[in-house]
Amino acid sequence: MKPANVLVLPGWQNSGPAHWQSRWEAAHGYTRVQQHNWERPLRGDWLMQLEEAVLRCDEPAVLVAHSLGCIQVAAWAAHSRNTQRVKAALLVAPGDVEREAMRPLLPSWSPIVRSSLPFKSILVASRDDVHCTFEKADSLARDWGVELVDLGNAGHINADSGLGDWPQGQALLRRLTDLN
Repeated sequence: MKPANVLVLPGWQNSGPAHWQSRWEAAHGYTRVQQHNWERPLRGDWLMQLEEAVLRCDEPAVLVAHSLGCIQVAAWAAHSRNTQRVKAALLVAPGDVEREAMRPLLPSWSPIVRSSLPFKSILVASRDDVHCTFEKADSLARDWGVELVDLGNAGHINADSGLGDWPQGQALLRRLTDLN
């Protein structure tokens, strides 16, 4: 697996330099899928950016999504004709865009696509994530047909969670992709 084919999918407002996604990108050469607008994300635009990034990969891609990026993966997989070009996905701390407070902020993202994902995936969730209850994450994992990993109390599994390089996440990624 070539590092450039590991596609990093940040959530709403992007991932800052202290976020594990940014640290992985810098340390391992992974490719961030850039968006036109991180503050006002439009689902169709984000799906198009992911489609183009997957098509640029010269071997099956691996998706590493956080928050809204997880919702992006589910929506993309339900509509793309290129899902066979994805080997696996690590989905971390999905954002619940169906919460009443989020609907006006992210209007094009609700409802969450709940179709089974056509590639091997792990969803990592926290029990005290303010952006998605553990019960909702568990429900998404079941609907998407993916393995759920309970990270305990780790907040939104972002820079504020104090994970640093998050070696446990790298181990999950290796398990998904058979990287050594």
